[in-house]
Amino acid sequence: MLKNKLWWWQYPSPMHLSSSQNMSVSRFYSSNQYCALLKHCCETRDAKKLHCHILKAFHNPETFLLNNLVNAYAKLRSITYARKVFDQIPQPNLYSWNTMLSSYSKLAHLSQMQHVFDAMPTRDVVSWNSLISGYAACGSLVQSVKAYNLMLNDGSFNLNRIALSTMLILASNQGYVRLGKQIHGHVVKFGFQSYVFVGSPLVDMYSKTGLISCARQAFDEMPQKNVVMYNTLIAGLMRCGRIEDSKQLFYDMHERDSISWTALIAGFTQNGLDREAIDLFREMSLENLEMDQYTFGSVLTACGGVMALQEGKQVHAYIIRTDYKDNIYVGSALVDMYCKCKSIKSAERVFRKMTCKNIVSWTAMLVGYGQNGYSEEAVKIFCDMQKYGIEPDDFTLGSVISSCANLASLEEGAQFHGRALVSGLVSFITVSNALVTLYGKCGSIEDSHKLFNEMKFRDEVSWTALVSGYAQFGKANETIRLFESMLAHGFKPDKVTFIGVLSACSRAGLVEKGNQIFESMVKEHRIIPIHDHYTCMIDLFSRAGRLEEAKNFINKMPFSPDAIGWASLLSSCRFYGNMGIGKWAAEFLLKLEPHNTASYVLLSSIYAAKGKWEEVAKLRKGMRDKGLRKEPGCSWIKYKNQVHVFSADDRSNPFSDQIYYELEKLNHKMIQEGYVPDMNSVLHDVEDSEKIKMLNHHSEKLAIAFGLIFIPPGFPIRVVKNLRVCGDCHNATKYISKITQREILVRDAARFHLFKDGMCSCGDFW
Repeated sequence: MLKNKLWWWQYPSPMHLSSSQNMSVSRFYSSNQYCALLKHCCETRDAKKLHCHILKAFHNPETFLLNNLVNAYAKLRSITYARKVFDQIPQPNLYSWNTMLSSYSKLAHLSQMQHVFDAMPTRDVVSWNSLISGYAACGSLVQSVKAYNLMLNDGSFNLNRIALSTMLILASNQGYVRLGKQIHGHVVKFGFQSYVFVGSPLVDMYSKTGLISCARQAFDEMPQKNVVMYNTLIAGLMRCGRIEDSKQLFYDMHERDSISWTALIAGFTQNGLDREAIDLFREMSLENLEMDQYTFGSVLTACGGVMALQEGKQVHAYIIRTDYKDNIYVGSALVDMYCKCKSIKSAERVFRKMTCKNIVSWTAMLVGYGQNGYSEEAVKIFCDMQKYGIEPDDFTLGSVISSCANLASLEEGAQFHGRALVSGLVSFITVSNALVTLYGKCGSIEDSHKLFNEMKFRDEVSWTALVSGYAQFGKANETIRLFESMLAHGFKPDKVTFIGVLSACSRAGLVEKGNQIFESMVKEHRIIPIHDHYTCMIDLFSRAGRLEEAKNFINKMPFSPDAIGWASLLSSCRFYGNMGIGKWAAEFLLKLEPHNTASYVLLSSIYAAKGKWEEVAKLRKGMRDKGLRKEPGCSWIKYKNQVHVFSADDRSNPFSDQIYYELEKLNHKMIQEGYVPDMNSVLHDVEDSEKIKMLNHHSEKLAIAFGLIFIPPGFPIRVVKNLRVCGDCHNATKYISKITQREILVRDAARFHLFKDGMCSCGDFW
């Protein structure tokens, strides 16, 4: 190559000669030199200009020069020009035919490839290899096997290693074990078992088709082994889960290259051995071996898997010193790692610095936002992605729909539903599962069930999404029936499924049924309960007023409840006025999370209900001394793509005068219907008149009044609250739904409440 560059520099380029000079260009350019120039043109993509000069320089170009011109056009994927040059060859030789045949083969022009092959006056091993490779590259198993058998029957030449390896690769990709075994027989019969070029695809074929023992046997029988064969078997052993065998093979290697290390690191990651992958990467870095995008991608995935932020940062620092700092694959892996380590700002910085982004990069950032609670940002970045002309795939669209579900944003979610229908992505189970979840979380459980019924294919996630949707709505009987139907259809419930069913039982007071399901989870389905399952059981006993049973259950648990479990018990102690167990639960909650205001607030409400205002004052002083503040309750409602947020006694909304006037009117009508304010919902020692005033201006009531004013009749009013709805607001909303004849859907921190005709879907059990 260096020699070619030197004489290229010594002589004037034909592209820079005048017309008169071009006439005599052949004086200092021979056919061989033009062939060398054609190789250079494959790099500069300038073959047409040189072709013109060849035609001017030679009246009848030699066949081998035209062959090189065909080859140059083929490499530039200009197959039309390649064919035109080929057709101009007066008497194409075998090399000419093979060049054209190989060009069609590489570009997967199968009909033209077969046509050239049939027209060839004579064929050699290269011809047959091109034909077999062309069909194999397109996954055409029948045609490849047919061509291979025709070659065997030809008998004019012996079988070759290229044909054998091509057929083994085809069998591997198609998962066709029978063909692979037949080719293995030919390998032995024709004496190719010592060829490492054939041995590697043979080992790979057996490992990819699940016959790892055969892969190991083929490997052991090979008299000569190179690093490629070792790497192939290491990767194969890692895929059926034979970790120790793979490690032993790795350490038995006399020579290891970067691929060997990467194969083992990737295998550890794929088998959930993230710590081992990180340690092996550290060991590899000490060997001063060159790493590629797959090495970095695998170890970053491992760092994200165990939330090893510091190790991830160290890998990032290592990457910056390499040529892969701007690699799109590595950049996407970095974004994913930082998101999984909950370092969203670092992920944003990496994402912004990426000079080139693809669908994987955008999806990594979008999913990261969604998984870290930044659902609004996830929706926004999806819109930004579209501005750059990048079309979403099923995973991206499913992720943004899930973010809409977390926001309870039915309007935006419905728009993405439309997008899924138009694009056809709704047929992907990832998207349809996300839509079932969306409508369930947004309170449209009928639409959720309708979508579920329309799905052609369902999996465990589909069933769990619908089960959880009914559970959040408090429809316990429907949830249990759906769960039993899931089992009857042969689907295996997972931990999330049982959380949905148990929570439905707790919200409906079905203690015995919930107990039965919890026992079946452990004994029949062999699922080890996690904190969430125990919390559901604590909630099950507590809501039903069986507080002693809840306490006994906690004492028998293999570990202490989490904050949600203690808060659930404490909340029920407040409702049932059990000060003894309430204090017991509050003490543990304070030890577990000393800065959690929930224990102070719930215990205060117990004291307030008993009229123990001095105890309430002590608790409030303790909060002030520790610098703690109760999380303010807020409610929001969406109207015309704008979210209106309200807090208690809020007058910041531009329509506050109308809202407060609407509440006054409603209050008078409610009292006439029999509404009595629940004074126990006020945790302040003030006069009853002041308590009533405070109750009237709770955040959810302000949001509901806004909805009554602006949302047209016939449309449900949808309100979301960050805390549990209080007893007075729950009672008041039932009266409002009856008086106004409107459906009001309130999603609080625990569940959905659908108010209609003076009734609530929760049956006053929440």
